[in-house]
Amino acid sequence: MTKAVVLGGGMAGMLAASVLTRHADEVTIVEGDRLPDRPVPRRGLPQGYHSHMFMGGGALALEDLLPGVLDRLYAAGASRRGMPWNTLTLSAGGWFPRHRGDAFIVVCSRELTDHVVRQRVLESGTVEVVQSAKVVGLAGDSGRVTGVRVQDEDGERVLGADFVVDATGRRSRAPQWLGELGVPAVEEESVDPGLAYSTRLYRAPEGVHPDFPALLIQPQAGTGQPGRGATLFPIEGGRWIATMTGTRGAQPPTDEAGFDAFARGQRHTMIADLLAQAEPISEVRPYKGTVNRRRHYERLPLPEGFAVVGDAVAALNPVYAHGMSASAFGALALRGALEDTGLKPGLAATAQSAIAEAVETPWSMAVQQDVAFPDVRIDNVVVPVPAPEEQEFMARLAATSLSEPVVANAMFGVFTLMSPASGMVTPEIQELVLRGPSRPQLTAEEAIAQFPELGGLLAPAAVR
Repeated sequence: MTKAVVLGGGMAGMLAASVLTRHADEVTIVEGDRLPDRPVPRRGLPQGYHSHMFMGGGALALEDLLPGVLDRLYAAGASRRGMPWNTLTLSAGGWFPRHRGDAFIVVCSRELTDHVVRQRVLESGTVEVVQSAKVVGLAGDSGRVTGVRVQDEDGERVLGADFVVDATGRRSRAPQWLGELGVPAVEEESVDPGLAYSTRLYRAPEGVHPDFPALLIQPQAGTGQPGRGATLFPIEGGRWIATMTGTRGAQPPTDEAGFDAFARGQRHTMIADLLAQAEPISEVRPYKGTVNRRRHYERLPLPEGFAVVGDAVAALNPVYAHGMSASAFGALALRGALEDTGLKPGLAATAQSAIAEAVETPWSMAVQQDVAFPDVRIDNVVVPVPAPEEQEFMARLAATSLSEPVVANAMFGVFTLMSPASGMVTPEIQELVLRGPSRPQLTAEEAIAQFPELGGLLAPAAVR
């Protein structure tokens, strides 16, 4: 009888467990929290109070892993918002015109996403969850992991396993656990722009349109000034979730008056104007655990019977909202390795290499953006400096996207992880970029007027 143990019952852990059920007779999740039986925040996920979204590419990966889960999310109150069709976006360069495309995001509270995914994974009864248990180390040696040492109210014990997956997130202690077995230190990279979050929940005004758009004010990189941004998402239960973000030197306040002032100090007041018409229903919650950190386990002589997934491999700056999607891609990579190798020698190396490849694109996107902010702190990362002609092309691409739907759709396809970066350099795109913008950029009034779903909540008098 084959056994697999997954460390961590969050998004990455649940998805890894769902994959392992097809290959192991027994699958056990070890979780430090008590997992709630309804969609509420939990202690072990402090970032769960803040804005989350599944990028389109990640949502499709999630559906591939758990068929039917997106319909369950929508039925529970999650919403699909097209980009830019259902998303009013002020980019670093200007306002996006509204037009249809394939790119989309799925928005709801993090606790609802976790609850629906958790229900879907556990409903078969093939996954056991050991709760309120602390992982204290691995069993085995540098050649093979044979289980995990856990501590709970009954003391310390060893859960034997043919395969162990670490999905314990940013606070993973896998480097220490492996070191205790004699495995060399893992190579680690980090990029820290000093980003901080402040988030507050609101009761939306009565009569808000069911297709009320998501609103994004994106930070401007490369200006020599700290990045500032803001989002407002409609979520389940007739609520709005508003998040203010700022890099080092412009971190948002955590008091109510400061939060409101920070929102009003954005490049446009649209989010502040909307919040002024809504009822606050939570305190302002801060969060600062936003360092981009990557551990290259694929470069280690990793012991058989062990792999690492999710934020424990690559923790991304949450401002780009790629973390949950990266976890889904990692689970798909683990599934592919299991299908190729099964629970046999060679699985650890095969799986870890595939997982590393799966996180490469979101990692590169986050790092390349964050190094452009001032006072960023970089450790052991070599970020390629684009050639002058490449920088010029990207600048023209961004400018052209604000008037050419084909270019905008290509950019949103890459941003939502639905398309590879090569989708922005097709012959058609290159021709349009060479020609440049075909019409003037939208004014704020014109951009907002594209969305009658706002229902007059942003009247022309409130537009600046």
